[in-house]
Amino acid sequence: MSPRDQHSDAPAAQPVRSDVERNRGRILAAARTVFGRDGLGASMASVARETGVGIATVFRHFPTKEALVAAVFADRMDAYADAVATALEDPDPWHGFTGYIEAACAMQAADNGFADVLTMTFPTAKAMEKRRNEAYEGMVELIGRAKATGRLREDFDPSDLVLLHMANLGVVHACGNAAPDAWRRVVALMIQSFEAPARAPLPASPAHDDLYKAMLRTAPTGDTAPKPQQNS
Repeated sequence: MSPRDQHSDAPAAQPVRSDVERNRGRILAAARTVFGRDGLGASMASVARETGVGIATVFRHFPTKEALVAAVFADRMDAYADAVATALEDPDPWHGFTGYIEAACAMQAADNGFADVLTMTFPTAKAMEKRRNEAYEGMVELIGRAKATGRLREDFDPSDLVLLHMANLGVVHACGNAAPDAWRRVVALMIQSFEAPARAPLPASPAHDDLYKAMLRTAPTGDTAPKPQQNS
C-alpha cells in the first residue's frame, strides 16, 4: 500500500470513534434522566428506550447496570465528597456539620437516582467507592470536631448519618412531587435530635458489617445483558 493510500484510509476510522463516543454520551444523558426520575429501580431497558437504541447497544458500552450507575453519578459523588470538604473548612464545626447534612440531603431530594446511591455501596465501582470512602473519613473528622465543641451529642455515631440518608430516601420517595419539601422538616427534626444535651441515651448502633450488608443488598441488580440469538 502506498503512503497516499494509507493517508486516504486514515480518516475513515475517526467517524467510527466519534459515533461510539456520541452513543455513549447519549446513553449517559438518558440514564441521568431515567434514574433521576425513577430511581435506580429503573431497568436498563428503560434507559435504552429513553436513548432510542437497542438494549444490546447499552450493554456494549456498559456491561452491567452497576457500571452505568457509576458512570452516571461519578460527578455527583464528587460533589458529595466536596460537600464534606467544604464543611471541614467551616470555622464553626457545628455549623459545618449541620450544613453538610442539609447539603447532602438536598442532593438526595434533587435526584431520585442519587438518593438511592447514597444508601448503597458498589464494590466493583472502584473510583466511586474511593470518593465515598474519602467522604466518610471526612465525616468522621467532622463528627469529632462537632463533639469537641459540646454541640453534638457524645453518643452520635458515623453510622447515624447512613441511617439519616436511608430515612431521607424514604421521605423523598414517599412524598414525591406531592410534598417535595417535606424532607426539610424531617432533616431539621433529626438535626435537633443530634444536638447536646441529649435527653436520653440512644439504642446501640447497628454493627458496621450489618449496615454494609444492608447497603450492599439494595445495590441495583436484576438487569443482565441479552444473550446472543442463535441462528435457526
